Amino acid sequence: MPGITHWQHPSFFAYFPTASTLEGTIADLYASSVSAPGFNWLCSPAATELEAITMDWAAKLFGLDEVFMASSLKGGGVIQPTASDSCLTAVAAARSRFSKLHPETHLQNLVIYGTTMTHSLGAKAALILGLSFRALEVSRDDAYGLRGETLQKALKEDRAAGKIPFILIATVGTTSSCAIDNITEIEQVVKEYPELWIHIDAATLLTDALDVTPEFLRTKHSEEGTVIDYRNWQLALGKRFRALKLWFVLRSYGAEGYRAHIRKVGNTLHQRKSGSLNSGRQGIKQAQLFATRIRESKKFEIVTPPCFALVVFRMVGNVTEGSPSPSLAQLNSLNRLFHRRVSARPDIFIIQTDIEGMYCLRFVPGAERTEDKHIEAAVRLFEEEATKALQEWEEKA
Repeated sequence: MPGITHWQHPSFFAYFPTASTLEGTIADLYASSVSAPGFNWLCSPAATELEAITMDWAAKLFGLDEVFMASSLKGGGVIQPTASDSCLTAVAAARSRFSKLHPETHLQNLVIYGTTMTHSLGAKAALILGLSFRALEVSRDDAYGLRGETLQKALKEDRAAGKIPFILIATVGTTSSCAIDNITEIEQVVKEYPELWIHIDAATLLTDALDVTPEFLRTKHSEEGTVIDYRNWQLALGKRFRALKLWFVLRSYGAEGYRAHIRKVGNTLHQRKSGSLNSGRQGIKQAQLFATRIRESKKFEIVTPPCFALVVFRMVGNVTEGSPSPSLAQLNSLNRLFHRRVSARPDIFIIQTDIEGMYCLRFVPGAERTEDKHIEAAVRLFEEEATKALQEWEEKA
């Protein structure tokens, strides 16, 4: 298909998996046929109620307490359009909560916390809401995860300077390196700062922050509080009937089908400090297979400990005995050349990232049709292109 990047191709290893299924496609067709805008329950009751049901299913799959479910009449989930929307919505709710608790606070003093590995959505939320964003430094020694002592030091510094951190965007699997913030340590620090929101949705606070209800949107059911109006749970007024898509896929694959796919493409048990993957009884996974092959190669090295389905790697150059090792700038130049060669090919797709000034490549299996043979083929392709890139690089040097 001209002009289309084939995200479902078995050799698509860029960005992140966005699996498409026949069930999901059929559900999209059904949803498009009814064209329900879904801004309140009355628009199409089934759209709202099916979303509440499927979000409760998701909460159960994630092992969340019943208080997070709509059936508890205390919580409930909502399908946001994108991850960025989810973050922006959470920050807006956190700001609203803090402002109500401290109405004397000037908004220009509020600060959003993230880390140097946090997705750009944190900084974008600050830009949109007119707030400050501080990226806390993380180190390779901690696998680029945020430690409690770093958070505590920043909180003391900002408080002393008259700044007020009101939300921390913690991450379990950052985009660049799949870093995991130390949630246990963060939890201990937050006990001293109970007003700091840790990007956890609270349905009541969320609906209070985003509730704008003109007369033409008022209904008997909403006023009685017996139904959910999802327009108050998100930034946009309308929403697509995406719950139908989730319902189709969950009903087809089931919980075990979802688990089997996740276990195939990535590893859920990992040892970050040792840098090794520990798959336990789950067997060899595609990310682990790729990491093993990269470790066996003399042309590449793994930059960050592999985690879930992400492996970050780079070329190391050809260092002969007695010769000096290439500088960071030289290695970056070599890896840019290697990436250009790989990107010029139509049969594979990977992207780059930057880790502490190092130009690296990200490898993320996840397409439904990706098999071990595609991983092995990718390794052979990388070896071939690395040899050519090194030769070209040495000729230019």
